[in-house]
Amino acid sequence: MALKRYKPTTPGQRGKISLRRKNQKLARVKSLVVGSRGSTARSRGRVSMRHRSAGAKKAYRKIDFKRDKYDILAKVEQIEYDPNRGSSIALILYADGERRYILRPKELKVGDTVVSSKQAVDQNPGNSCPLNLMPVGSYINCVELHVGKGGEMARGAGNFATITAKEGKYVNIKLPSGEVKKIFGNCSGSFGVLDNEDVKNISLGKAGIKKYLGRRSKVRGVAYGSPRSHPHGGSYKTSGVGRASPVSPWGQPAKGFKTRKRTHTDKFIVERK
Repeated sequence: MALKRYKPTTPGQRGKISLRRKNQKLARVKSLVVGSRGSTARSRGRVSMRHRSAGAKKAYRKIDFKRDKYDILAKVEQIEYDPNRGSSIALILYADGERRYILRPKELKVGDTVVSSKQAVDQNPGNSCPLNLMPVGSYINCVELHVGKGGEMARGAGNFATITAKEGKYVNIKLPSGEVKKIFGNCSGSFGVLDNEDVKNISLGKAGIKKYLGRRSKVRGVAYGSPRSHPHGGSYKTSGVGRASPVSPWGQPAKGFKTRKRTHTDKFIVERK
C-alpha cells in the first residue's frame, strides 16, 4: 500500500506520513460490530497500567478467527478499514446469506471467492485448511495454536508465517519473530500475506495522534527527582543511570533479561528467535 506524505502547512503536518487507503470503506455491518470500552483504570482512582489509556472511542469489529464454516463458498463484498488493528479486513458473504469479517491478505480483492475446509484447498489468498494439508514453503497467516481455538499467531499488518517442515503429526512453522515452532498438524491457518505491510513506515506527526491510539506520554527514569520514585532517579538529570545496566521501576533488568516462565512448552520450540 502506498504512503501519503503531507505538506508542512502546520507543525503537526510536518514530517507526517500515513497510509493511502484506496478502496477501503468505513461502512460497517451492524450485526458484526459491538461497542468497545477501554481496558484500563476501572474507576479505582489509580493507574492500572502505566503509559496506557483507552484512546479514541471506536467500535470493535467481530473477526472470524476460527473460520469454522466449512465447504461453503464465500464472496468478498468489500474491503474495510478497522481501527482496532493494522491490517484491513474483508467482509465476506457466504452462499447461505451469512456475513463475516476476516483478515485480508494483500492479494484478496472485491469479487474473489474464499473457502475454509478440513480438506485440502487451492492456495488462493484467504482460503483456510489444516496445516498438515498445506505444502511446505507456503506463506500463511492467522495460525491456530490449539485446534478449534481460532487463529492466534501471524495476525499483524504485513505479517506471515512459513511452513518449513512436517514431522509426523506436527508441522514446523517459522513465525514473524524468526522463531520456529512445532504445531499440531490439525490446527488451521489461512493462505497469504496480510496487507498494510507499510504500516511500519508511517510517521504520526504529533504526540496527540499517539494519545488517540491509547499511548500516553512517558517520563524517563533519570528525570525522577528521587531514587524512591525510580531506580534511575536522584542526583542530576544529566548524570545517567548510575548503575551497570538500566532497570525497570521495580528493579528488573531492562536489556536482554529473559522473562519467559512457561518452560513446559519449550519442547515445541525448534529454534529460538
